[in-house]
Amino acid sequence: MLKRLFDLLICAAALVVASPILILTALAVRLTSRGPAIHWSKRVGRNNVIFLMPKFRTMKIETPQVATHLMKDPGQFLTSIGGFLRRSSLDELPQLWSVIIGDMSMVGPRPALFNQDDLVQLRTKMGVHTLKPGLTGWAQVNGRDELPIPVKVNFDSEYLLCQSLVFDLKIMYLTLVKVLKSDGVAH
Repeated sequence: MLKRLFDLLICAAALVVASPILILTALAVRLTSRGPAIHWSKRVGRNNVIFLMPKFRTMKIETPQVATHLMKDPGQFLTSIGGFLRRSSLDELPQLWSVIIGDMSMVGPRPALFNQDDLVQLRTKMGVHTLKPGLTGWAQVNGRDELPIPVKVNFDSEYLLCQSLVFDLKIMYLTLVKVLKSDGVAH
């Protein structure tokens, strides 16, 4: 209950601060590429339930729905501003909506794509699937997209065992530092 209240308070504050950025980013996406500003991605949520997670679209609309690291040449699918949106993590801002409606938390394991079976299976084996996915998480501040799946799941499992409000605040602070440095972002 306390975590949900924390999520809503932080999310409301983030929306107030980020609303001009959300509007400008949506306009930039629409003006620089064909298709909608928001991409709704099928993701694996708490207890492996599929939900739709919004992101600003960084890829062309004909891009296959697979994890970026599984593509031979992901750069060919990026929109003209897609790389910048990913490096700056601006593409993640619409996920505040998922926090508001309760599909996600501010902190937790990043939601897997619906077809990332290896990640989902390992998280289920470690009990991580019982957590609500987060906008950021312990794995994100310890390597983000650069981590192999088993290492990522080990960090997710550490979070499962050590979660607290203080730990969440630490992760959010470290996330801000990582985002400002663009550390560990797959381009």
